[in-house]
Amino acid sequence: MGIAATHPLRSMLGRYFMLSIMRMADSAPPRHHTARGFRNNHSSDGHGGFDALRWLPSFLLKPYRKVQFPLHRPAVEQLRTNRTQDQLTWIGHSSFLLQLAGLNLITDPHFSRRASPTQFAGPLRYTPPALKVDELPSLDIALISHDHYDHLDEASVIALARHHPKLQFVVPLGLKAWLRRRRIERVIELDWWQSADVCGLRVHAVPAQHFSGRSANDRNKTLWCGFVVESAATPVPRRVLFAGDTGYSADFADIGARFAPIDLALLPIGAYEPRWFMHAMHVNPDEAVKIHQDIGSRQSVAMHWGTFRLTEEPLDEPPHRLRRALDAAGIPHERFWVLQHGETRPLITD
Repeated sequence: MGIAATHPLRSMLGRYFMLSIMRMADSAPPRHHTARGFRNNHSSDGHGGFDALRWLPSFLLKPYRKVQFPLHRPAVEQLRTNRTQDQLTWIGHSSFLLQLAGLNLITDPHFSRRASPTQFAGPLRYTPPALKVDELPSLDIALISHDHYDHLDEASVIALARHHPKLQFVVPLGLKAWLRRRRIERVIELDWWQSADVCGLRVHAVPAQHFSGRSANDRNKTLWCGFVVESAATPVPRRVLFAGDTGYSADFADIGARFAPIDLALLPIGAYEPRWFMHAMHVNPDEAVKIHQDIGSRQSVAMHWGTFRLTEEPLDEPPHRLRRALDAAGIPHERFWVLQHGETRPLITD
């Protein structure tokens, strides 16, 4: 006689099978992990080598108008002593000094003359950093979004680690080893949607649409990301997004679904032309406004413009296009700041 469907052995085997399937699902790598590294959720993983060769001659030969931006001199002493006012200072490109809940954070610190593996060739800095390393207040946290040379500058992070021995670096997967090889030991490494408590703040790594690599043979072997930083400190709890470097994608609707409203968003607006080459990896101002809307940002700030010449649009074009995009979306200009290099602004409280 056969075993009935309700026989204990069959029930036990069924439960074992289901538990095995569940364990396999739990242990499966996330979708953005690959056998060779990482990939985007919603797009290709960056422009290819042939695309770069096709674009580079037109970029190098295109006539270019040099632009000189005013450099605001920050109040260094106030920055050094401030532990009560939540405020933001734009150092340049994607580097900000964020003073939040009595802590000092720096994003993608870059103080070198070029965004390059060498200092005799590569993208030249047109606007100097508004602060020098030895002028910074005592730093608590450094957020590194990815390993491209305009975001992860070797000389800068080594100098910061030396000047600020308690500085805690927070990086995406794969970059801890790079920093450790440079004798930087205080490193927390996060995957997308992972979080950590850092100096009393909650730091979440969130997706971005980009790619990584510092040479011809390490493409996408380390992860790229943005960060959401949460402060529960009174009197004003805040949630801040540092978007890193990114193209536009549905990732921002996902970030908004988890974290909206965002009190302050640091969003790129530059390095977007030509679109056939840059659209997947760098947002333009219109797309930056879409991100502002997707994440429910109460206050956004423009970054990733006016410092290095990385693409074909004029250095001073992004803010003009941003204003037009804000007008088209019916968003007041004061809800998306364009700071001068070196400008400090207190964070909104309403």
